[in-house]
Amino acid sequence: MAIAVELVRTLREQTGAGILDCKQALETSQGDLKQAADALRLKGFAQVAKRSDRTTNQGVIEAYIHAGGRLGALVELGCETDFVARTSEFKELAHDIAMQVVAMAPEYLDKADMEEGDTRPVAQVSLLQQPFIKDNSSAVGEVVQVLAAKVGENVRVLRFTRLALGE
Repeated sequence: MAIAVELVRTLREQTGAGILDCKQALETSQGDLKQAADALRLKGFAQVAKRSDRTTNQGVIEAYIHAGGRLGALVELGCETDFVARTSEFKELAHDIAMQVVAMAPEYLDKADMEEGDTRPVAQVSLLQQPFIKDNSSAVGEVVQVLAAKVGENVRVLRFTRLALGE
Protein backbone atom coordinates (compact mmCIF):
# COMPACT_ATOMS: atom_id res chain seq x y z
CA MET A 1 0.00 0.00 0.00
CA ALA A 2 1.37 3.42 -0.96
CA ILE A 3 1.27 5.92 1.88
CA ALA A 4 0.68 9.58 1.03
CA VAL A 5 3.41 12.00 2.04
CA GLU A 6 0.83 14.25 3.74
CA LEU A 7 -0.25 11.38 5.98
CA VAL A 8 3.37 10.71 7.01
CA ARG A 9 3.87 14.43 7.68
CA THR A 10 0.70 14.60 9.80
CA LEU A 11 1.76 11.59 11.88
CA ARG A 12 5.25 13.03 12.33
CA GLU A 13 3.83 16.35 13.56
CA GLN A 14 1.55 14.54 16.02
CA THR A 15 4.15 12.17 17.44
CA GLY A 16 7.58 13.67 16.78
CA ALA A 17 8.74 10.28 15.48
CA GLY A 18 11.14 9.90 12.58
CA ILE A 19 9.93 9.86 8.98
CA LEU A 20 10.78 6.19 8.41
CA ASP A 21 9.14 5.14 11.68
CA CYS A 22 6.00 7.06 10.70
CA LYS A 23 5.93 5.51 7.24
CA GLN A 24 6.40 1.98 8.64
CA ALA A 25 3.70 2.50 11.28
CA LEU A 26 1.27 3.76 8.63
CA GLU A 27 2.06 0.81 6.35
CA THR A 28 1.53 -1.64 9.21
CA SER A 29 -1.76 0.02 10.18
CA GLN A 30 -2.85 0.23 6.52
CA GLY A 31 -3.08 4.03 6.64
CA ASP A 32 -4.99 4.30 9.94
CA LEU A 33 -3.54 7.43 11.58
CA LYS A 34 -4.81 6.70 15.09
CA GLN A 35 -3.59 3.10 15.08
CA ALA A 36 -0.18 4.19 13.73
CA ALA A 37 0.14 6.88 16.41
CA ASP A 38 -0.70 4.32 19.12
CA ALA A 39 1.91 1.92 17.75
CA LEU A 40 4.56 4.64 17.72
CA ARG A 41 3.64 5.66 21.26
CA LEU A 42 4.05 2.07 22.50
CA LYS A 43 7.36 1.77 20.67
CA GLY A 44 8.49 5.01 22.30
CA PHE A 45 7.52 3.79 25.78
CA ALA A 46 9.56 0.61 25.22
CA GLN A 47 12.57 2.72 24.30
CA VAL A 48 12.01 4.93 27.36
CA ALA A 49 12.16 1.87 29.59
CA LYS A 50 15.51 0.89 28.08
CA ARG A 51 16.92 4.37 28.83
CA SER A 52 15.57 4.64 32.38
CA ASP A 53 18.93 3.87 34.01
CA ARG A 54 20.80 6.65 32.18
CA THR A 55 21.88 9.61 34.29
CA THR A 56 19.92 12.82 34.06
CA ASN A 57 22.46 15.44 35.11
CA GLN A 58 21.14 18.13 32.77
CA GLY A 59 17.77 19.87 32.86
CA VAL A 60 16.07 22.88 34.39
CA ILE A 61 14.83 24.15 37.69
CA GLU A 62 11.48 25.82 37.14
CA ALA A 63 9.83 28.20 39.57
CA TYR A 64 6.13 28.99 39.55
CA ILE A 65 4.52 31.61 41.77
CA HIS A 66 0.73 31.61 41.78
CA ALA A 67 -1.17 34.89 41.35
CA GLY A 68 -1.11 36.86 44.57
CA GLY A 69 2.29 35.54 45.55
CA ARG A 70 0.99 33.31 48.36
CA LEU A 71 1.82 29.94 46.77
CA GLY A 72 4.86 28.78 44.84
CA ALA A 73 6.81 25.74 43.73
CA LEU A 74 10.25 24.74 42.51
CA VAL A 75 10.62 21.69 40.28
CA GLU A 76 13.83 20.07 39.05
CA LEU A 77 13.22 18.29 35.75
CA GLY A 78 16.21 16.30 34.54
CA CYS A 79 17.33 14.98 31.16
CA GLU A 80 20.51 13.61 29.60
CA THR A 81 21.67 16.58 27.49
CA ASP A 82 21.49 20.35 27.65
CA PHE A 83 20.18 20.29 24.06
CA VAL A 84 16.92 18.73 25.24
CA ALA A 85 16.84 20.93 28.35
CA ARG A 86 16.76 24.03 26.15
CA THR A 87 13.79 22.92 24.03
CA SER A 88 10.49 24.71 24.47
CA GLU A 89 8.63 21.43 25.10
CA PHE A 90 10.96 20.52 27.97
CA LYS A 91 10.70 23.97 29.56
CA GLU A 92 6.91 23.95 29.13
CA LEU A 93 6.65 20.57 30.85
CA ALA A 94 8.77 21.81 33.77
CA HIS A 95 6.46 24.83 34.09
CA ASP A 96 3.33 22.68 33.92
CA ILE A 97 4.66 20.35 36.60
CA ALA A 98 5.46 23.32 38.85
CA MET A 99 1.86 24.50 38.37
CA GLN A 100 0.70 20.96 39.21
CA VAL A 101 2.67 21.04 42.47
CA VAL A 102 1.08 24.36 43.48
CA ALA A 103 -2.43 23.26 42.54
CA MET A 104 -2.44 19.69 43.83
CA ALA A 105 0.03 19.86 46.77
CA PRO A 106 1.61 16.40 46.41
CA GLU A 107 3.74 15.24 49.32
CA TYR A 108 5.74 12.52 47.57
CA LEU A 109 7.43 12.27 44.20
CA ASP A 110 6.47 8.64 43.54
CA LYS A 111 4.32 6.02 45.25
CA ALA A 112 7.51 4.18 46.28
CA ASP A 113 8.43 7.22 48.42
CA MET A 114 5.22 7.04 50.48
CA GLU A 115 5.67 6.44 54.19
CA GLU A 116 4.49 3.12 55.53
CA GLY A 117 1.06 3.51 57.06
CA ASP A 118 0.03 6.45 54.87
CA THR A 119 -3.46 5.36 53.80
CA ARG A 120 -4.34 8.33 51.62
CA PRO A 121 -5.00 7.58 47.93
CA VAL A 122 -1.78 7.39 45.91
CA ALA A 123 -3.19 9.71 43.22
CA GLN A 124 -3.75 12.34 45.89
CA VAL A 125 -0.29 12.47 47.47
CA SER A 126 2.16 11.17 44.83
CA LEU A 127 3.10 13.65 42.09
CA LEU A 128 3.84 11.12 39.36
CA GLN A 129 0.55 9.28 39.92
CA GLN A 130 -1.65 12.40 40.09
CA PRO A 131 -3.93 13.14 37.14
CA PHE A 132 -2.23 15.83 35.04
CA ILE A 133 -4.06 19.14 35.56
CA LYS A 134 -3.95 19.99 31.85
CA ASP A 135 -5.24 16.57 30.74
CA ASN A 136 -6.98 14.39 33.35
CA SER A 137 -6.76 11.34 31.08
CA SER A 138 -3.02 11.01 31.84
CA ALA A 139 -0.98 10.90 35.02
CA VAL A 140 1.98 13.26 35.45
CA GLY A 141 4.38 10.32 35.13
CA GLU A 142 2.83 9.34 31.79
CA VAL A 143 3.20 12.90 30.47
CA VAL A 144 6.89 12.80 31.42
CA GLN A 145 7.27 9.45 29.61
CA VAL A 146 5.60 10.84 26.48
CA LEU A 147 8.15 13.66 26.35
CA ALA A 148 10.99 11.18 26.98
CA ALA A 149 9.79 9.06 24.07
CA LYS A 150 9.51 12.11 21.85
CA VAL A 151 13.00 13.50 22.60
CA GLY A 152 14.71 10.10 22.77
CA GLU A 153 16.25 10.68 26.20
CA ASN A 154 15.65 9.75 29.79
CA VAL A 155 13.53 12.50 31.35
CA ARG A 156 12.49 12.49 34.99
CA VAL A 157 11.26 14.71 37.76
CA LEU A 158 14.14 14.71 40.22
CA ARG A 159 12.62 16.70 43.08
CA PHE A 160 10.12 19.39 43.95
CA THR A 161 9.10 21.64 46.78
CA ARG A 162 5.94 23.62 47.43
CA LEU A 163 5.76 26.78 49.49
CA ALA A 164 2.63 28.34 50.94
CA LEU A 165 2.61 31.54 52.94
CA GLY A 166 1.97 30.77 56.60
CA GLU A 167 2.60 27.01 56.37
